[in-house]
Amino acid sequence: MAGLLKALAKSAGPKLAIGAALAGVGLLVTNWIDRPAAEETVPVAQPVAASTPTPAKPVERSSDQGMAVDPAALRVKRVLKIDGPFRHGDFAWDENGAPATGPVIITVDLRAQTLSVFRAGYEIGAAVILYGATDKPSPLGAFPIMAKHADYYSRTYDNAPMPFAQRLTNDGVFIHGSDVQWGRGTHGCIGVPKEFAQKLFGVTKPGDLVVITNGKMLDVSKAQVGG
Repeated sequence: MAGLLKALAKSAGPKLAIGAALAGVGLLVTNWIDRPAAEETVPVAQPVAASTPTPAKPVERSSDQGMAVDPAALRVKRVLKIDGPFRHGDFAWDENGAPATGPVIITVDLRAQTLSVFRAGYEIGAAVILYGATDKPSPLGAFPIMAKHADYYSRTYDNAPMPFAQRLTNDGVFIHGSDVQWGRGTHGCIGVPKEFAQKLFGVTKPGDLVVITNGKMLDVSKAQVGG
């Protein structure tokens, strides 16, 4: 029997091969046509991850180009309770009870020689500062933080260390860690105690606003004191 089949296959030759091929194609076509529409392969659009917009880089400003500030942005909801005199080298830091997120604004009063940092209107830090001497005064106005450098050295003044430096202007005004002692000054920068500078560095980002005044204080008449 096996010999008979082999002989038939040999005699059929190319015809059998062609017939088998056509039969296979027929089965494939039939299988495609008979497949329910729901099972048809349809290209599926892959979800595209929403791109996070890149924050606009703050505009570079020099010391004489302070910007205007919306008074509503300076509304104070809470101030820290600071007992006793606030001397050079002193600072306070307390985030308890303050929002974990929100806009950060730093205020500097040159006349009072103090700096305060607010998050969402809650004061979370304050320090006694050094500021610019008469030959190189600190600028007045509002300036966004342009850049941050945890380990920085002055390019102008004998490579002086400026730890946790935050640049405010394109002509070299920074907030940075200093040895804050009575009688000392800066070349226009705002110097704060080094430990405070590190804490401040940890809560700010480029674009956060620093408002420098000379005796103009925020209205804290409706602010809560302490926690």
